[in-house]
Amino acid sequence: MFGLFRKKSEIDKLEDVYKKMLKEAYSLSTINRKLSDSKTKEANEILKKIELLENQN
Repeated sequence: MFGLFRKKSEIDKLEDVYKKMLKEAYSLSTINRKLSDSKTKEANEILKKIELLENQN
């Protein structure tokens, strides 16, 4: 209840984008493998940003 109105941190926002990209990559994996690999690569780059932010704290 109290977390309902809290602002999302930068890490939370990046995690949402990361999850969205992984879902997209999975759905593309049966249609177009090249696009799926591209989305997976982008998701991994976002994961690296998340890890850097977590290490800074």
